[in-house]
Amino acid sequence: MPTIFIIGPYRFFFYAGDRDEPHHVHVERDDKVAKFWIDPIRLQNSGGFNRFELKQIHSIMTENQDALMEAWNEYFSR
Repeated sequence: MPTIFIIGPYRFFFYAGDRDEPHHVHVERDDKVAKFWIDPIRLQNSGGFNRFELKQIHSIMTENQDALMEAWNEYFSR
């Protein structure tokens, strides 16, 4: 599970087996794991996060969208 970055309490990562899906990221905090598509940024699965946290995560992703896409492309182009 390659970790892209950790911001605050949130770990942004993807699974090595995610190659055949559209670009996305999983976001983890404690026992919660949400899934977001990267381009365009949209929630796929809330994973137990409340609306406030999902909005925070969305904001973090918006600020770091290029880095998320770059990490995905770099990892899966190997």
